[in-house]
Amino acid sequence: MCRRFRRLLSVAAALALLVLVACAAPATSAPVAATPTPVQDGAPLPANALQPDRSCKVDADCAVRNVGSCCGYQPACVNANAQVDPQALQADCAARGMAGVCGFVEIQSCACVNARCEAPPAGAVTH
Repeated sequence: MCRRFRRLLSVAAALALLVLVACAAPATSAPVAATPTPVQDGAPLPANALQPDRSCKVDADCAVRNVGSCCGYQPACVNANAQVDPQALQADCAARGMAGVCGFVEIQSCACVNARCEAPPAGAVTH
């Protein structure tokens, strides 16, 4: 009986130690800012490459552009003149240790809805 108790006690202690080690989190460091992407001479600096301009007045102000994601390609409806920088977004994700869900909905067209470029709802018929 004493042998069984010792064995049970050592198994319980090993499991408790395993749980404590598994729950221990490494110390976090301060957030690291992404290295700014160089802009070509003469080109205006983007207002915010991580959140491109989506403002519009008419449908023609909008365009489908690759804005990027932590996973890669990500189409979105943005202002046709918006500065987009998918590489800056991916660098920001990497600097913050973030990952994204891969995959996207194919966007065929955009519309200006309440002064914001929007994609039509999935399954909507576009003209």
